[in-house]
Formats: sequence, C-alpha cells, structure tokens
Amino acid sequence: MMDDSILTMEEAAQILKLTTKQVFELCRTRSQERMDIPFPAFNLHAKAKRIRRSDLMDWIDKMATQRRFVADSNQNRGGRG
Repeated sequence: MMDDSILTMEEAAQILKLTTKQVFELCRTRSQERMDIPFPAFNLHAKAKRIRRSDLMDWIDKMATQRRFVADSNQNRGGRG
C-alpha cells in the first residue's frame, strides 16, 4: 500500500539526502521547465510547499530509470556513462 503522508520540504530533503535549499531549487519554475520529470511538490499557500510521500518515491524511481537509460545508451555508443 502506498504511503500518502504529506512531507515538508525538510522531510523530503532528508529522504533525498539533499539540503532543504536544494529541494526548494527543484521546485523553482525555471528548474521545473528544464526537467523531463518535474518535481512533484505543491503549494498549500505562498510560503508552504509540500509533497506527497508516494509522489516523491515515484519521482525517485522515474529519475533513476531515466538516468540508467541515458547511461546505458551512452555506453552502447562508446560514450561516457
């Protein structure tokens, strides 16, 4: 069963092993536009961002799969992975 608890950005940072500042950077519009898989945070109001734990775990899985695919395709072409 998926855990749909709501996390703060600090709690998400702990799971991702990032700083809170880095997690907030992932939420910025500019960062979201550059990413193939947008970070799944939402605003409760102007100063409170949150993320559902299940969405965070799905995002991690998608990012890992995408990175693995890019690394594999680079190796197949003789590039660096």
